[in-house]
Amino acid sequence: MQSLLLPAATEPWNGHDTQLVVVAAIGIALIVFLIVKLKLHPFLSLVLGSAFVGLASGVELGKVISNFEDGVGGTLKEVGLLIALGAMLGKLLADSGGANRVVDTLLGKVSPKVLPWAMALVAVIIGLPMFFEIGLVLLLPVIVLVAQRSGRKLMRVAIPALAGLSVLHGLVPPHPGPLVAISSLNAPLGITLALGLLIAIPTVIICGPLFAIYAARWVPVDAPKVAGGIDTEHTQADPDVKRQPTFLITLLTIVFPVVLMLLKAVVDIVDPNAKNPSAARVFFDFIGEPLVAMTLAVLLALVTFGYAVGFTGTKIGAKIGASVGPIAAVILIVGAGGGFKQTLIGAGVGDAVAKWATGANISVLVLGFLIAVAIRLATGSATVATVTAAGIVAPLAASLSPGHAGLLVLAVGAGSLFLSHVNDAGFWLVKELFGLTVGQTFKTWSVMETLISVVGFALVMILSVVIP
Repeated sequence: MQSLLLPAATEPWNGHDTQLVVVAAIGIALIVFLIVKLKLHPFLSLVLGSAFVGLASGVELGKVISNFEDGVGGTLKEVGLLIALGAMLGKLLADSGGANRVVDTLLGKVSPKVLPWAMALVAVIIGLPMFFEIGLVLLLPVIVLVAQRSGRKLMRVAIPALAGLSVLHGLVPPHPGPLVAISSLNAPLGITLALGLLIAIPTVIICGPLFAIYAARWVPVDAPKVAGGIDTEHTQADPDVKRQPTFLITLLTIVFPVVLMLLKAVVDIVDPNAKNPSAARVFFDFIGEPLVAMTLAVLLALVTFGYAVGFTGTKIGAKIGASVGPIAAVILIVGAGGGFKQTLIGAGVGDAVAKWATGANISVLVLGFLIAVAIRLATGSATVATVTAAGIVAPLAASLSPGHAGLLVLAVGAGSLFLSHVNDAGFWLVKELFGLTVGQTFKTWSVMETLISVVGFALVMILSVVIP
């Protein structure tokens, strides 16, 4: 195993850095206290926590506001629109009878013991080209209905799906985090992809179906009555449905955006010249963008889950409108989580952590992992953790073998998934969509993310011994 060491940091840790870390910790504790003890709405708690961090860290008053607004806007432009489109698709999927069709087929073909494994496999397939948030809103109706129909506790079914989505998002190209790290570290895409899949498979198994056994015992909740704007207690097809969509049509509609994103990824690999792209790459890059792919998927669902089953235009319009209202609070909370993240970054918490990390004198793989962990904990952003950590260790990557450069990408990716908590928009997305409390979300989602990070990194270190 290669063991390159990083020289001492050029800028030593100072008192202001200590103040920033302490303020960040108090801000996180304040948010948890407001929600758990005072029962304040998460949106308002995140606003107050952001204001405290901004003011206590010495940021200019104007920047306190603009940092939070930038964080909310940046999160909602990426995630908020996708949540809304996913809710529209999910509503049509449920009311047309398509979700029932998928669940009945899945339960009819798979034994109860194999069901969590099947959910993990479905999530891996969906998650290969797709952002975590999109995969979650697409799978949400299926996860909830499978839990209800099978009589399983929610976490026994949800954790395998969440693990499949999260592992692929953090470790496997063409997801943005791994791609950024590959570019920064000049790692070979093919080798990194192969190693990522090699690590992802056992990680999903351990942190998905196996961990779900314990998660369901720690948080033995049933499926929520309303999830993602869908009334899961009344999931029979709408009375106006004249003919339910077939399983094949339903499946094709669900995976349609997956295929578009996967085609984009394949074309980007085949035609890597981004500065002078071919017409094919320009076309597939456009239709494979998450917002475009999901919009096209909703338009397809208007036909397959709308007009084709007997709904009128007025009926479809009413269903689209009804799907958005229940998720308004979810979008606000997720946006506020992004605002809190950006408040921490704007205050300089991420830079302070990076400064501390550069003073370490350890293996480059361990260093990349620890930097990503520290920045993930401080800022809540897996992407920021990946970009920052990859940038810090980039000078060392030039002397690494292709295999070890790929492993360094995966070490950084594993670290970026460590302990999702209240400064991560994904934490609030999972909490709200599954109807969990803050404590229940920590016991399930946060523990699962930490387990994924640790298991993934352990496998990286094992491979580093055998790969030249």
